Amino acid sequence: MSFAAPAEFKLAGDWDVQVTFTHGGGSPVNTIVRVTPPEWVTVTAEKYDSLPVFNPRAGGWVKGVQLVGVRAQETTTPYLLDRDSLVLRAGPDASSEAFRRGEAYEVDLSWGTVGRTTNNIIGAKQPVYASYRHAQLRLDAVVMTKDGRVELRKGQPLSAAPLAPEVKPGEQHLGNIWLPGVIAKLSPDHLFPILETAYPEPPKPSPTVAEKFTPKALAKLRSGEPLRILAWGDSVTVGTYVPDWQKNRWQEQFVARLKERFPKAKIELVTEAWGGRNTSTYLAQPPGAEHNYKEKVLDAKPDLVVSEFVNDAGLNPEAVEKQYSKFLADFQAIGAEWIILTPHYVRPDWMGLTRERDIDHDPRPYVAGLRQFAAKHNVALADAALRYGRLWRQGIPHTSVMLNSINHPDARGMKLFADALMELFP
Repeated sequence: MSFAAPAEFKLAGDWDVQVTFTHGGGSPVNTIVRVTPPEWVTVTAEKYDSLPVFNPRAGGWVKGVQLVGVRAQETTTPYLLDRDSLVLRAGPDASSEAFRRGEAYEVDLSWGTVGRTTNNIIGAKQPVYASYRHAQLRLDAVVMTKDGRVELRKGQPLSAAPLAPEVKPGEQHLGNIWLPGVIAKLSPDHLFPILETAYPEPPKPSPTVAEKFTPKALAKLRSGEPLRILAWGDSVTVGTYVPDWQKNRWQEQFVARLKERFPKAKIELVTEAWGGRNTSTYLAQPPGAEHNYKEKVLDAKPDLVVSEFVNDAGLNPEAVEKQYSKFLADFQAIGAEWIILTPHYVRPDWMGLTRERDIDHDPRPYVAGLRQFAAKHNVALADAALRYGRLWRQGIPHTSVMLNSINHPDARGMKLFADALMELFP
């Protein structure tokens, strides 16, 4: 089944989408598909053995106990809780005492976390029962079947990282509809026709980036001389939250693919990573600390450092130039080469974005700073941000590959880092 161009999606009503496509050299075909509106999920008398004291200064997802319905891996997915629905009781029956917010407990209504106050109305070890409503995320698929019909397949609603339904052999996946919770109606921002099936890999330059900027590491890969690679980063490099992380972390995928491309390669992978921290935190650690920069990064004597720090995203280009110049001097002093990974896309509002499509350009000053620094100092740059910026063109809202709905990519997201790294090598 051949298509002259990608399908076009256009709103034809609050929940109707007009799908237009051309195939087999014929005339354009128009079909209307109806999307099932998202629904609230009702939870009744969900038991919590105890509540912690509510911490208003903590991140929203750790201010108190996480309501089960909105959990997303180690966090919660914000804005899924129906803000007017939460009732907290002393017992499971509707006749049980209902506690009053602000007096007995407090809640972060955006993140769905609940904690008791210090008024001792709820005891430290007292069970409580929560009733509430919450939304879910859903990714529906628009599919052309083998017999030429267009159908909408409803995805499985989840609190985080929903997948599009399966497309069977011989079928054509035309695109997806993104439902980020309970919404009043569809908007153009929810329509994700598939414009490209994969990232458009650029032609290999001659010489390649690795040949220009990591020639010693490349020579060892080719000759079979031992090569020590240090993966240095934050929680995304820790990566143990990913199922089957021993092979799915970005660094594991990268090393496995290097071994495939360079059959003689003898690679030792060392991971030094610290969740929730950044390069400034590393520099601030005293000698003997678990994550002291000199002892854990420089004294590891790597041949090649690959750094990933989405938590450095608060740095502007001037700060990148200052801080990363120190790292470059340090790595050169120990004879190590360096590849810098640009970070993945995270929650849109954390990036100054209002949507998850039409976002090819990464607006973060940090990313611009990394690109400028690498170009100025002849450092290899693996630009994973470019690949994340085009996920929408493949029908994928980028938060749908985040296991915590914020900034922890799944195995598919980890692969984008490995793809960006392999792009550098001949």
